[in-house]
Amino acid sequence: MKATASSGQRERLVIVGNGMVGHHCVEQLVSRGALQRFEVRVFGEERQRAYDRVHLSEYFGGSCAETLALCEHDFYEANGVHLHLGEAVLEIDRERREVVTAAGRYGYDQLVLATGSYPFVPPIEGSSGNARLVYRTLDDLDGIRAAAAGARRGVVVGGGLLGLEAANALKSLGLEAHVVEFAPRLMPVQLDGEGGAALKAQIEALGVGVHLSRATQSVSAGETYRYRMNFDGGEHLETDLIVFSAGIRPQDALGRGCGLDIAARGGVVIDNHCRSSDPRIFAIGECASWNGSVFGLVAPGYSMARNLAGLLMGEAAVAFTGADMSTKLKLLGVDVGSIGDAHGATPGARSYRFIDEANSAYRRLVVDASGKHVLGAVLVGDNSYYDTLLQYAQNGIALPADPAALILPQGGGAPALGADALPDSATICSCHNVSKGAVCAAIDSGCSDLAAVKGCTKAATGCGGCAALLKQVFEHELTARGVAVDKSLCEHFAYTRQELYGLVRVEGIRTFSELLERHGKGHLGCDICKPAVGNILASCWNQPIMDPALVPLQDTNDTFMANMQKNGTYSVVPRIPGGEITPDKLIVIGQVAKKYDLYTKITGGQRIDLFGAQLHELPLIWGELIEAGFETGHAYGKSTRTVKSCVGSTWCRYGVQDSVAMALRLEDRYKGLRSPHKLKFAVSGCTRECAEAQSKDIGVIATDKGWNLYVCGNGGMRPRHAELFATDLDDEALVRLIDRVLMFYIRTADKLQRTSVWRENLEGGLDYLKQVIIDDSLGLASELESQMQHVVDQYECEWANALNDPEKLKRFRTFVNDRRADPDVHFVREREQRRPAAPLHLIPTVEEAV
Repeated sequence: MKATASSGQRERLVIVGNGMVGHHCVEQLVSRGALQRFEVRVFGEERQRAYDRVHLSEYFGGSCAETLALCEHDFYEANGVHLHLGEAVLEIDRERREVVTAAGRYGYDQLVLATGSYPFVPPIEGSSGNARLVYRTLDDLDGIRAAAAGARRGVVVGGGLLGLEAANALKSLGLEAHVVEFAPRLMPVQLDGEGGAALKAQIEALGVGVHLSRATQSVSAGETYRYRMNFDGGEHLETDLIVFSAGIRPQDALGRGCGLDIAARGGVVIDNHCRSSDPRIFAIGECASWNGSVFGLVAPGYSMARNLAGLLMGEAAVAFTGADMSTKLKLLGVDVGSIGDAHGATPGARSYRFIDEANSAYRRLVVDASGKHVLGAVLVGDNSYYDTLLQYAQNGIALPADPAALILPQGGGAPALGADALPDSATICSCHNVSKGAVCAAIDSGCSDLAAVKGCTKAATGCGGCAALLKQVFEHELTARGVAVDKSLCEHFAYTRQELYGLVRVEGIRTFSELLERHGKGHLGCDICKPAVGNILASCWNQPIMDPALVPLQDTNDTFMANMQKNGTYSVVPRIPGGEITPDKLIVIGQVAKKYDLYTKITGGQRIDLFGAQLHELPLIWGELIEAGFETGHAYGKSTRTVKSCVGSTWCRYGVQDSVAMALRLEDRYKGLRSPHKLKFAVSGCTRECAEAQSKDIGVIATDKGWNLYVCGNGGMRPRHAELFATDLDDEALVRLIDRVLMFYIRTADKLQRTSVWRENLEGGLDYLKQVIIDDSLGLASELESQMQHVVDQYECEWANALNDPEKLKRFRTFVNDRRADPDVHFVREREQRRPAAPLHLIPTVEEAV
């Protein structure tokens, strides 16, 4: 195929690469109206359109390619951009100004290389197949998942950022994970020796093996596992699969092939305007080398893309002059931060260090010779100090008289810089290069809420690490303009959730209508206040949510006490406390699943999900499960979900306490507890941490003296490491503290606020929480315990309650006025298993169901 001349007078712009940086360049061009000037053609070697590589590990946590996609499926077509997926560019013909693919030749007037990088795999004898996996693309992750099937142990070669992400992926797949690093410390580029040691201790505490100063010489057949990795010096390590994450190399083959200048260490050489040695060819992102440096973070690539888009559109040229490589992230649930000159390489630099060996935490502050300005910082174990230190470093803000105060324990991070102390040039969002001035301009242009500011500026829509700072600046600027920051729950209640909780509790209010009449306005409420008030009422009084006065407050999942799935069916999740289950109960679940043709899946919370139930089948299914001794698992509610456990001292030779018994006790106590958001617990029987307690809202880890309590961690979209709250507790003291923490959270958190976010926003931080809960500084301890006991005493299985009430069962009819299912509806299950509708004579009536 020969490319034809471009339509009209438009220039032909070809972008090679549809990764994050290439896609951002397209977004910038579209927003600038480039399609009036250019015919844009984009080539992507992968089959998927641009996706978020920053959160690639979430692919193993349930995210799919569509979830990670950076745009809607029709973005390119809707904006007139020609997208060629799965079509690699093989060659650049500079003389004819064409790119060559297997499908043909395409002409260009301007060419942008955004080909990114590729993983470096050292030449090791015997490494092939499952001993030569890499961690870079979705296809790579699919390959790792396939290799993990039936495997017991996996090893990652490389202890850098991606290496630790890969180790987390192996751990999430159920493998025993190990990391092998050639350097004497983890993350050698970002961390110093003490920081690397602290990170190593935290990661080993999570059950991941760390092997430093190891050079793999060859791979041979193993004895206990499939492969043996033979190290320099005679040591070895056996494994079932090997993932290489030993660094990246610029994907500069196209530039090399067509004769562009290439840097000594790889990468297409570019000037300050991203132009290569050919004035018609540009390079951006990890395939480009500026002043001999290749930038491996997304923020510098985005900066290049923005600058280039402006240049192509004839705007005043903005030079690319390097990038801030500061980064804040969470690896295997451990906070890690690196800012500026983290190693103190600047002449005259001096350092302040805080080392907490008991908790494997480390902070280093690097200042200049005058002691007045921050040059860099290293953080391991607590990133709450990061935002403040970054602003000091980026904006040259003068240090306080005692710089060490910025890294000493403060109970919530470094003393925060007020938003008014930040200059307009201060960078709020590094990913999209959004300054404080740009945020102020957005507010002045009419953005009156945080969502509008995000939409206008793109701030906090990249990695999301600046969300808290953006909120702080936004609210400060509104106040400075004389605009009251309205924290009302909604138009019907001029109160926060915390204030409404207090009114409900103090006045003994038990219905929405009573609360609305006393303290609200309007007659009906809305989709914001009704579920929030329903949650508050349940947290206070624990009445069955199917009671007539409470049903209108519930969302779809709570209304039917089941999670609605994307095909309109529902999931059934019986409670399996602590993951402990008898063979008889396993058989019942299997029989129910077969009878109702349900898809079954073991969850990360040690339960069994049953998917594909139709509405009218829910009472029938639950009737059989409850008869067998099961209870509702509350998977549909903002409530206690699971208490995960290892096997503890009962079976494990490392266990020092009976973690299963404690998990059973905690789940039995807190089942049915409604809270602002879902709650997950875990109990580990020793510090090997097999239950992953330090990523849970409430985590308990056994010691030889009792239990250590961790609080306010979570996984998901915004993972946060739980914090050590109390040590060596006996059983009763542990339960008392959990009672108090949970009830204080329920009383004071905002609507739909996870414990992790609540803790981050808690004024005074962890120290304040300890004062309230452990020291009883507010005199609330007995009241919190009493309130929790009331909820515990009021517990009743919601499905058992519904099955005993014919009126409540009427909600589970497919049609309000007909007991029968629709004979014309046929459900097609996932994996192409076709499910026929049940014959009419087999559909029981509601009365028969009871």
